[in-house]
Amino acid sequence: MADIVKQIIARPIQLADQIIKETDFACSYKQDCADIKSKTEKLTTLLRQAARSSNELYERPTRRIIDDTEQVLDRTLQLVIKCRANGLSRLYTFIPKGSVKKQSNQIENSVGDVSWLLRVSTPANERDDEYVGLPPIAANEPILCLVWEQIAILCCGTVEDRADAAASLVSLARDNDRYGRLIIEEGGVPPLLKLAKEGRMEGQESAIRAIGLLGRDAESVEQIVNAGVCPVFSKILKEGHMKVQIVVAWAVSELAANYPPCKEGFLQCNTIRLLVSHLAYETIEEHSKYTIKSSKNKMESLHAVYMAKSDHGAKNGHNNDDTSHVARPGDIDTRPSDLETRPGDLDTVGLHHVVTMNSPSHSQQRREKSRRRVALAGGSIKGREFEDPATKTEMKAMAARALWHLCADHFPICKTITESRALLCFTVLLEKGEDEVKYNSAMALMEITAVAESHTDLRRSAFKPTSPTSREVVDKLLKIINKGESDLLIPSIQSIGNLARTFRATETRIIPPLVRLLDERENEVSAQAAIALIKFACTDNYLHVNHCKAILEAKAPKYLIQLTYFGEQMAQIPALILLCYIALHVPDSETLAQEDVHIVLQWALKQGHLMQDSQLETLVLEAKQRLEIYQDQSRA
Repeated sequence: MADIVKQIIARPIQLADQIIKETDFACSYKQDCADIKSKTEKLTTLLRQAARSSNELYERPTRRIIDDTEQVLDRTLQLVIKCRANGLSRLYTFIPKGSVKKQSNQIENSVGDVSWLLRVSTPANERDDEYVGLPPIAANEPILCLVWEQIAILCCGTVEDRADAAASLVSLARDNDRYGRLIIEEGGVPPLLKLAKEGRMEGQESAIRAIGLLGRDAESVEQIVNAGVCPVFSKILKEGHMKVQIVVAWAVSELAANYPPCKEGFLQCNTIRLLVSHLAYETIEEHSKYTIKSSKNKMESLHAVYMAKSDHGAKNGHNNDDTSHVARPGDIDTRPSDLETRPGDLDTVGLHHVVTMNSPSHSQQRREKSRRRVALAGGSIKGREFEDPATKTEMKAMAARALWHLCADHFPICKTITESRALLCFTVLLEKGEDEVKYNSAMALMEITAVAESHTDLRRSAFKPTSPTSREVVDKLLKIINKGESDLLIPSIQSIGNLARTFRATETRIIPPLVRLLDERENEVSAQAAIALIKFACTDNYLHVNHCKAILEAKAPKYLIQLTYFGEQMAQIPALILLCYIALHVPDSETLAQEDVHIVLQWALKQGHLMQDSQLETLVLEAKQRLEIYQDQSRA
């Protein structure tokens, strides 16, 4: 950086020196040329000071200001040379009126710009509380200079000043997308990441929040990822304070949602496992139980070794005072890997152990054990046992939100999640979590099941009918669907639909609740219920005939006919498609004959807004022909 700055400053210094020499020979506008000389001398001094301070200068404004200064000096030199003309040559030299004064003012502006550059690049504790202000170059673009100032403080300010600068960038990024792109273009991401790694908690939160706000589009997130955000966030999720980890989890969700390719980087940095660990903490009893057991076993083994040594010493006649019987901190290995629950260790957890979160005796026992565990583990778990319940709840909500966006359309991440105990965590939180935790958990399950729908390996490993976890997931989703009134209803319907190919023919409790939702007042709910049932009835489902018969037994045709005739288009088309599949697979059904379904299909063929899709038109024709073969036309 220092060499680059010296190179770009060298030419302006040469131009300034030449201007100073030429002004001594001016024959016209002598007073104005003297004024230019005075200002150029001041500018030269500042430029040489900038060259000496090249290590401290912020590159982006340095390039812009020095380039502008060079252009001003170049024009000034040409004008001063014209002022040297005398005799006959003066008659043929045209100098516009006011041009010399104008160049003098521009030199003065350059002095202000370079002075601002030096001040803003000086650490705050060396400025004597001098207000930096905005340079003349900011007249047309004040926000740019404000961004420069804040980034410069991030680069060379004190810890407190850097935290304030990060908070200012948060405000700018939140207000306007253009400002966010400007912060990235002007090199704001690397100093923000540095503050996230090294700053105090308040500064870390602001820096991470700024990064999350900056990642509003794919191009911006790509630049943030290239700057090294993935390992920084992963380290904070492993070692940081929980309040900082909350903001990291939120930022991860924002980056993953806006730029899916970044998910691979988070997967490689072990971010998924760390988020699952946060989700499992105090959600599944084995998580805390494992930690306590590990600490206890380690203490017992160390105590046994110590007693063995003591006994050995006593037998050999060594005199030990009372303090020799007290375990020293240095004698205990408190590495986090031994004392904390690792996400991978959750794979051995059984389904039947679920936290009784409302039990006072359990909570009191856990707090007592936590105190002993903290005494052993020191700072390895960052005191998360002592965080207030609201912070823990928010951590779970953001961890679930991050996992929701990370697993969307990403098979390896879904595989990693299902191989851990995250599915069980989501199931527990669907019932016992706060509203935001429940919603994010439901959305995460929806994305995981959507990936499982298109990946046979994931479907067979994570959602096989004999899996206790899979049964627990389905039970909780059906419970939400049966209640029918919740923000969780639509993601739960979608999850059940995504799992349509995992259910056996003997599973009779799935379809009736979905059929009842076809009679829902909200068209979106009816539409999603119809779409879910289509996945049971379509030809791709091996048990489509069995499922179609179950749908008929649940009296779905009357609801589907009403939706086809009177529903909004979002529900009308799925209802028609489902009706067609039922007619194709169970054409001899007496229910279809009684409900005059073939008349409904004949009416649908005449509706232009329904027949815009050629595939749907073909499906309706096939279903109508199939019904005509098996049913008596005299009923028409």
